[in-house]
Amino acid sequence: MSERQTLTYLQERFAAAGIQPQTRFGQNFLIDLNLVQMIESTAELNSRDVVLEVGAGMGSLTTLMAPKAGHVVSVEIDQHLAPLAEQEIANFDNVTLLRQDALRTKNSLHPDVISTVQEKVASIRGGKLKLVANLPYNVATPILSNLLDITPYPTRMVATIQRELAERIVAPTHCRDYSALSVWIQAQCKARIVRIMPPGVFWPPPKVESAIIDIQPQALLRQRIGDVPHFHQLVRGIFLHRRKYLRSALFSAVKPTLTKADVDEVLAELDLQASTRAEELAPQQMIRLAKLVKAKSGGDD
Repeated sequence: MSERQTLTYLQERFAAAGIQPQTRFGQNFLIDLNLVQMIESTAELNSRDVVLEVGAGMGSLTTLMAPKAGHVVSVEIDQHLAPLAEQEIANFDNVTLLRQDALRTKNSLHPDVISTVQEKVASIRGGKLKLVANLPYNVATPILSNLLDITPYPTRMVATIQRELAERIVAPTHCRDYSALSVWIQAQCKARIVRIMPPGVFWPPPKVESAIIDIQPQALLRQRIGDVPHFHQLVRGIFLHRRKYLRSALFSAVKPTLTKADVDEVLAELDLQASTRAEELAPQQMIRLAKLVKAKSGGDD
């Protein structure tokens, strides 16, 4: 990998192929080789890992991970760039390159991506899924969010993302950046920012700073959620109306299943005031809220 992600190498390869980085695909190539290696080493890969890489790029990170991982499933939406990536990974028989969008819709991963990683994980004894990627900014949020909704869910997600997004993920309560994504990830994961990166370490340089995020899902935390899809849907629904007081936001999220009287009973059981706002609730409080809502609507607690 010593020369494969330098600026000169990328520019020469793109020029020879007659292509340019595509802003519509969020293409910003990491040209600092030390940072590429930092992403790979943070993921702590081993032979049981099936790695999902969204945004194969020129295969720089792919070729670094392949010798350590059990299998790498790399996804590249750009049909002009994919052949260049295929040339770089040609010597690895444990890399599958999918030429497609990783998402079916904004709120769901593409079924072909899910089925491929599921197949590869099942083929390895004790197989585990990890996301390791230089994520395009325009898909980072749905990729990180929706991966926690599939089976098997990843045991680790290490990715470069926009700094603003990274700060939202790790934001505490009572903070402007605290959001549905903060709750969703913190309720079931440990998350930390590994490194802040200036625009100049990418080609072409983005207009904002980036960050390497390390997200480690915790099985025990996830078990406490109970009905994970219900929790995810409710949190999203509440934060759609984050400027409203919690009583109004919650009612908007659960109607017509629950009445305002039901909502008042839920808040009273949690000892929450109607004037509380969503960003004041810690992830564990949101979990308890979701369980009470489900029980009140006739589901299992």
